[in-house]
Amino acid sequence: MTSHALRVGVVALLAADQWPGTEPGQLVRMVRTVEDLGFDSLWANDSLIGPRIEALTFLAAAASVAERLTLGTAALLPALRRPVQAAQTLASLDRLAQGRLVVAVGAGFPGLSETEYAVSEVSWRRRSRRLDETVALWRQLWAGAGPSTFRGETLSLSDIPSGITPFNSGGPPVWLAGDTARARARAGSTYDGWLPYPPTPSRFATGLGEVHAAAALAGRATDAVTPALFVTVLVTDSPDGGRSELDRFTTATYGFPLAAVESIQAFAAGSAEAVAAKLATYIEAGARHLVCRIGVLTQDAFQVQLRRLRDVQERLEESSCAHP
Repeated sequence: MTSHALRVGVVALLAADQWPGTEPGQLVRMVRTVEDLGFDSLWANDSLIGPRIEALTFLAAAASVAERLTLGTAALLPALRRPVQAAQTLASLDRLAQGRLVVAVGAGFPGLSETEYAVSEVSWRRRSRRLDETVALWRQLWAGAGPSTFRGETLSLSDIPSGITPFNSGGPPVWLAGDTARARARAGSTYDGWLPYPPTPSRFATGLGEVHAAAALAGRATDAVTPALFVTVLVTDSPDGGRSELDRFTTATYGFPLAAVESIQAFAAGSAEAVAAKLATYIEAGARHLVCRIGVLTQDAFQVQLRRLRDVQERLEESSCAHP
């Protein structure tokens, strides 16, 4: 078990059909609500599928009002952006957030992300290698010293101009959002955090063991990698434990019913007590930063759920104090 303290964050609703008629200022006020309620972090997802507010644009707006929150991407798809330009944008955002940025990255999902790669003029082939090389390039540029060239298998750049450096030396932490055997090895050897969404705590624990083994093999301390969890939550007293509402959510989000999605993703639904108990099993398995996607489709429902999730967070904090 690592020394990371427990942290709880929420994923913002950014899809256009989730805020019809909403004033843009309401989204910024939502940032203040998340911070004032006592959450630790706020996250934005990234996609070209379906109209939505672009993730880094939203986080820049959030950075203008958040005083304490960690701001993160869950997850960013670097292939959708030119690598050098993305390094500049992220360094700028890290400065605006005063060093409170976390960049969780992914390579996309087969059957969904091929279109995003195509319109971004990036090959789908060798996407994981391109992702790792993009992160290596970012870190080189963020260091603000060294060669102005980069030579990799998928990226090869010369005469790279100097750019702005991040708030902190070395740049923001970069987490890997992936849960294949290869992704776990890469998370342990290279990345600053691991953000999977395994459907059971036992699978999380097994995967985290592989991450730690890879870190040790690379000569890194196991606590160099933040063990995080992406989990969909719904706090409700409905007789079915929220399953019908989550079914609507997964069908709208993925085009698949809950029964299919919960076989591959983590969910916690039901009363505040039940949700806290489910999340506690992942904490026992080693998770230390819970990135909670609220399973609703409207801003009004999101606001209600924020307050219910805060109750869950308080229960987890009390349990953590009682069982250090």
